[in-house]
Amino acid sequence: MAFVNRSPWIHQLDQSRVAVTLHGDAQTDVAIVGAGIAGVSTAFFALHGTNKKITLIEGGRLAHGATGHNAGQVTSYFERSLHDIAEEFGPDLTKEGQEAIEHSFELLEHMYITANLSIPFSRFLGHAGMVDFDRVVSHLKDNELREKLVLSVEEFLIADNAPFLKNIPEQYARFYAVVPQQKILELLETKDTKFFACLSSPKGCINSALFCQEIILYLQKTFPTRFSFYEHTHINKVVLKQDHALLDAVHHEIHTLRVVLCTNGFETLTIINESGLDINTRFHHTVRGIVGFMSGYLKPYEKSPIAISYIVKGSSQFEGEYYYLTRRQFEHDENKNYNLISVGGPEIELEDTISYTKNQDYPDEAQKSIDAFIRNTYEKIDTKQIDYQFKWHGLMGYTTNGIRLVGVEPQNPVLLYNLGCNGIGILPSIYGGKRISEILAGKKLTPSIFDPKIPNNNL
Repeated sequence: MAFVNRSPWIHQLDQSRVAVTLHGDAQTDVAIVGAGIAGVSTAFFALHGTNKKITLIEGGRLAHGATGHNAGQVTSYFERSLHDIAEEFGPDLTKEGQEAIEHSFELLEHMYITANLSIPFSRFLGHAGMVDFDRVVSHLKDNELREKLVLSVEEFLIADNAPFLKNIPEQYARFYAVVPQQKILELLETKDTKFFACLSSPKGCINSALFCQEIILYLQKTFPTRFSFYEHTHINKVVLKQDHALLDAVHHEIHTLRVVLCTNGFETLTIINESGLDINTRFHHTVRGIVGFMSGYLKPYEKSPIAISYIVKGSSQFEGEYYYLTRRQFEHDENKNYNLISVGGPEIELEDTISYTKNQDYPDEAQKSIDAFIRNTYEKIDTKQIDYQFKWHGLMGYTTNGIRLVGVEPQNPVLLYNLGCNGIGILPSIYGGKRISEILAGKKLTPSIFDPKIPNNNL
């Protein structure tokens, strides 16, 4: 029997909330396109950091895109090694970029406290398990760079029976500790003895869709004259003039001084730059679509929240570079608390992102991959005993260099970007919202690894 896309995060939203659609032409200072975690964060910081009128526009429903179909993990790493980023951008910009994402934990808490939210948000020390020498050395090299850049060095444990232990270069000796393998398996909550190393770092978990809903309610109450929010309002075309932009919303038009794209970057959106060179073609080659598949099941609330990654490459087309697991408190029925265990990892890249539909069936091969992981690595149980309450998939935007795109379009400053989740989008989206608000406030910012590039340089 096919299982349609059913997300636990969407399940917790207020289904009775009334959506408002744009019913006439509108004028605003800043139009933000896309009401996921990026668009909502951008609106939050722009309203607090400027006196501008902000209009947030969503083609579907609030937080029903990637934000409502993620793994719920809050983490501050990039899906690129830190030393690789340093080779491209240099040590100073790399240090500032990493610090910016790590500081975004505080930005998230600031939003949470300012809006007086009471929804669950957990912080803890999460873990990543590794099986092979090359991956271990890459992370040790990152730890060495962290020390040089005066960043926090992450805790790294290697098993005393690791077959590659004697091959680790002496220069990395102070960046790891040797422990019995059982210690590593306990941290990873597994009995799978192929894991010989564990990297630990600050992580968290939150329902980012529910977070967006509550932030929107707060913004509507706090800024009733400066904030407008429209759902089911699809933007077909953005026409950039020299000092303003026109947004084509099918039957209506939005006139705005600045426009911020907070979409995944590959929607059916046409960008026309009437004051300069073409942006549209380059923009649509900037982000590629990856569909991630996740499954979730409930257990009695007995364990604290955790986020664990298991870095081991799969063998099928649906298996990526690692599996990830999030366990968090979850109110499901009759206000009873459960542990929701969410597992993901299978993914596919789409050649044509238009072919993706949110309501397509959940593929059996993706579920078989998750079942095999749970059976062989996590719970060591017969997965036929698991009653999956949720199975979901989401379309994520991956930039060409794996770094989020945040800032002004070089060919026309009327257009700005906060996009490209690159698989780990919550903290980078929030940081992007803060940075965009500073640009809108007229603050002179120093260059960063997130800046849109000049033409012919991968944007």
